[in-house]
Amino acid sequence: MKKTAINEIHKKLNAKMVDFAGWEMPIQYEDGVIKEHMAVREKVGIFDVSHMGEFEIKGKDALEYIQKLITNDASKLDINQVLYTPMCYENGTIVDDLLCYRIGEKHFYLIINSANHDKDLNWLKSNTEGYELEIVRDISPKMSLFALQGPNAEKTMQKLVDKDMNELKFFRLWLDVDVDGINVDMMSRTGYTGEDGVEIMVKNENAPELWEKIMDAGEEFGIKPCGLGARDTLRLEAKLMLYGNDIDDTTTPVEAALKWTVSMDKDVDFNGKEVIKEQIENGTDRILKGFEMIDRGIPRHNMEIYNENEEKIGYVTSGNYAPYLKKTIGLGYIDRPHHKKGTEIYIDVRGKMKKAKIVKTPFYKKSYKK
Repeated sequence: MKKTAINEIHKKLNAKMVDFAGWEMPIQYEDGVIKEHMAVREKVGIFDVSHMGEFEIKGKDALEYIQKLITNDASKLDINQVLYTPMCYENGTIVDDLLCYRIGEKHFYLIINSANHDKDLNWLKSNTEGYELEIVRDISPKMSLFALQGPNAEKTMQKLVDKDMNELKFFRLWLDVDVDGINVDMMSRTGYTGEDGVEIMVKNENAPELWEKIMDAGEEFGIKPCGLGARDTLRLEAKLMLYGNDIDDTTTPVEAALKWTVSMDKDVDFNGKEVIKEQIENGTDRILKGFEMIDRGIPRHNMEIYNENEEKIGYVTSGNYAPYLKKTIGLGYIDRPHHKKGTEIYIDVRGKMKKAKIVKTPFYKKSYKK
């Protein structure tokens, strides 16, 4: 298995380590998932997410190239701004969902899901024909990525940087930041938890020292190291997509209720445009919806969903107990017209039908600095 630059630190903290997409990663620490989850919602938590993939794209046609790959509109990005977007195949299904960072007029970073690393890199390279590009490369092997998340994330970082953290707005980034003597390649006001916070990209050789400095700075604010278990429950409460569960190469952005990430009026015809356009105009047979359990039971990926007449109408993509909300929640693809808010549904949980109802999402939402 691959190991992140702070693998030994995780083990010293008695983390439970698991194989995640070929990486040895912490699923939880001694305090457990619920306490880690609550630390992020109420105080501050730090995640090692160095398994994520980072690609760099630069050159004369970098913007046009990016525009073909993604459904969102990168031309609207200012320098040092970030956007979330799906990346699709020609048939409209999703290769991956990612963050696109504009760090220059013709210079971009993409941060992608670790499990899709090789597939995404091959897809990027297979789409380069006809574009004048200097760089399409994987910078992941030399980079670490930390996510500092929670109401006290800004206070924690403010102890370590000379800049005013309040000036780093939502989905904006800084390059080459001095963090208590450590050069950080990029710091962005982004995250995968539904909370305020920052994600920090730093060279591997500086990662252990940076982790320790952030932990020390956050001690007075109740910082906890957090694993992939809490990361999953936090993102589910915020209805943030998990590739391989909620979206994959069989689903489109329209089906996944990500129509807001599709820009039909941009100059470049992106991959999958015609299929997605047809779905926007005519609708889809199914759509991703959120639900809340009424009966006791934990919905899990691929469990079948039925209506009151015992007809199958969908399947679960994600489900878990939500520690902050103190409810059991889930996401699933529901056939129309059974998708409306308030509709009661039944989930086959290990052979027993458990009642749930469709609810408005995100389940949890917090205001951000604009």
